[in-house]
Amino acid sequence: MAKDGPPNSASTHTTALEALMIKCAPHGQAGRAASRAIRSVESSGQQYARIPTFPSLQSQAMARPSSASATDKPPSDKPRVDRHYVEARLRNVSLRRGGRLVLDGVNWTIRPGERWVLAGANGAGKTQLLKLICGAVWPAPGADARQYIWRGEVWCTPQEVQEEIGYLGPERQDKYERYGWNHSAAAVVATGLFRTDIPLEEPRACELRRVTAMLRRLRIESLGSRRFLTLSYGERRLTLLARTLISRPRLLLLDELLNGLDEANRRRALRWLESTGRSRLPWVLSTHRAEDVPASATHALVLEHGRIVYRGPMRERPLGRWLGSKGRHAGRSRAPSKPRTLPPRVGGRGRTGHMRGGKVLVRLSSASVHLDGHAALQDVSLTVRSGECWVVHGHNGSGKTTLVRTLYGDHGVAVGGRIERAGIRPGVPLQQFKRRVGLVAPHLQSEHPQYLTVEEVVQSGRHASVGLNDPPTSADRAAARRAIALFELEALATRTLRELSYGQLRRVLFARAWVRRPALMLLDEPFSGLDAPTQHDLRERLEPLVAEGTAVVMTVHRRSEWPACCTHELELAQGRVRYAGPARGPARSL
Repeated sequence: MAKDGPPNSASTHTTALEALMIKCAPHGQAGRAASRAIRSVESSGQQYARIPTFPSLQSQAMARPSSASATDKPPSDKPRVDRHYVEARLRNVSLRRGGRLVLDGVNWTIRPGERWVLAGANGAGKTQLLKLICGAVWPAPGADARQYIWRGEVWCTPQEVQEEIGYLGPERQDKYERYGWNHSAAAVVATGLFRTDIPLEEPRACELRRVTAMLRRLRIESLGSRRFLTLSYGERRLTLLARTLISRPRLLLLDELLNGLDEANRRRALRWLESTGRSRLPWVLSTHRAEDVPASATHALVLEHGRIVYRGPMRERPLGRWLGSKGRHAGRSRAPSKPRTLPPRVGGRGRTGHMRGGKVLVRLSSASVHLDGHAALQDVSLTVRSGECWVVHGHNGSGKTTLVRTLYGDHGVAVGGRIERAGIRPGVPLQQFKRRVGLVAPHLQSEHPQYLTVEEVVQSGRHASVGLNDPPTSADRAAARRAIALFELEALATRTLRELSYGQLRRVLFARAWVRRPALMLLDEPFSGLDAPTQHDLRERLEPLVAEGTAVVMTVHRRSEWPACCTHELELAQGRVRYAGPARGPARSL
């Protein structure tokens, strides 16, 4: 995390952040009771309609000075039993989801002072393993034991220590979208003090000061008054990281923390992880990228098909074998050595991607978009033609997701601007345009009910719907089978979404987007959470689409994610266009 003090104050900054984490969570019975109550309501599947919004929270929080102290010292490394942090032990633990063995005979101990990197391909079981540790899922019958050592006592279930475990992953972020929890970012961070998902009462002044301090530590104080669902994907991730840290976790589980972060915020997150080398706080970070491994990591655990293939010190087994695009263990996710040739499109346009003057599919003219009073896009002009592949890039909060959702029709353009879509005139339902568009976006993963099967989700792409309003036709089934085969999802076709890993579900969304052979593909951070072979495979699958005449607009953070078929780029900064035109070449670095 970036320093707030003078150039030579790294040591003071680290201990200040650690002191802040230690001080930021009450342990009263009221907080625990509220946490149990909200988990009970959540498990019933209810949504929350009448929740206090605390209108005074943002202004009070931003006005209070930080009270963090830099006097606390990191615990000593000498004691073998550390009463201040949680030790987790798994003994021959297995997990089944939907009757399928997801984890098989896992033995693992996470001790205070250890910092683990968790690696493996999409579907290897990483997320399920972290959820098993924090108590979100239960092991298969016959599993030996889960044990937690906390304050000198041994607990045989995670319930007794659950409030001491901080877990942050994509599913928690998706929950806010699913239930429509749209409190301010400051209010979301404050819920970490009480271990609740939503605000239940207005925080006290001392608690607001802690919120302010944490926002400042992560350098996101400007987000405090913003509503959570108006934030970009990366801004939401940082907000939830602040919520997790302010709860003063005694064991920290981070599932793909760095996904969706721009380079500056990624460096801040890595810097914070590296600063924990002075503490005995144990943590686990799952990742797909070798460059996202913090220097402070002490141990590594690698999963393949639910089994441990390596567990031990980092220095004894470099992770290059499993992370990145090289090495025989680099994420075996059934990605083919070369992309399949797409079935011929009836009336296809040929290689219009290499021709000038393609048909205009969507055009923005001096378009501005406001979300909850915030100017997310300002005076943007853009024309997308058939056969073009646009890469949209910029920092977190620059407006990339808003642009994609505006093109799709989820957001309206303010007066004075204009959006034109091919074939859509006054009186023509916008749904007709959406049926000609393939959409891949993080919010779709949260909106689809978890009980739907892969087949049903892909079939829904024929109607641009979330789920199926009517029984699928024979044409729907046939088109879905073709898309499932093209993206090599046959083995997953009858599984429900709750049985899939985050990366597997992203591949399902690609099949859903392709099922109608769309004229326009809108891809919002499509490669987030994917292992290297799957990313490579999906990028290559875009090339024949563009060559046939399909237009693609995709948002990315890393230059390595640009497809070879990129023809144009759009650079955004604070909602404004910094550059729009032909791609400026592979030498450009984001």
